[in-house]
Amino acid sequence: MSYSFVFFLNSALLGVGLAMDAFSVSLANGLHEPKMRIRKMCSIAGVFGAFQAFMPMAGWLCVHTIVEYFKAFEKFIPWIALILLGYIGGSMLVNGIRGNGEDEEIPGVGPKALFIQGVATSIDALSVGFTISEYDWLMALVCSLIIAVVTFFICMAGLSLGKRFGTKLSTKADILGGVILIAIGLEIFISNLF
Repeated sequence: MSYSFVFFLNSALLGVGLAMDAFSVSLANGLHEPKMRIRKMCSIAGVFGAFQAFMPMAGWLCVHTIVEYFKAFEKFIPWIALILLGYIGGSMLVNGIRGNGEDEEIPGVGPKALFIQGVATSIDALSVGFTISEYDWLMALVCSLIIAVVTFFICMAGLSLGKRFGTKLSTKADILGGVILIAIGLEIFISNLF
């Protein structure tokens, strides 16, 4: 395999495909925090991009070292994503249903929630390490970095859209964001199960 147009195109398309869950979670985060500043948006998108770069490299490393152990773990990936996103989405849903007062400030997305979201939305990217296993380590790294950049920009778009609609939906934004996260968890679970 060489650094050709097809390599870069495939890497970018992998990035688009892998970033869809992160886009949806970013949309939910923007809905949850409509007054989010650009610096926080960049850090959230950066975290998602970093996880989307790390997971394929971890999968590639597993293929080249401990493939038997990874195969045993692979069947738990849909369950882990479902549990993590269900937990965060359920918390947002409960907070939205309980309702915050009109003057009460809605807490933003914290580091713990962002870490859990990053893991949950990128855990299926571990299997991408299998598809890029014929690459040498440098090509796998370049592919992973392209995936990270694509994910960053897609997540920035999701955050921007979420912010725009979050200000219009105000009190219902938490409920919608929670439903979106739970739906993503179910989608990952169902698509990996069948």
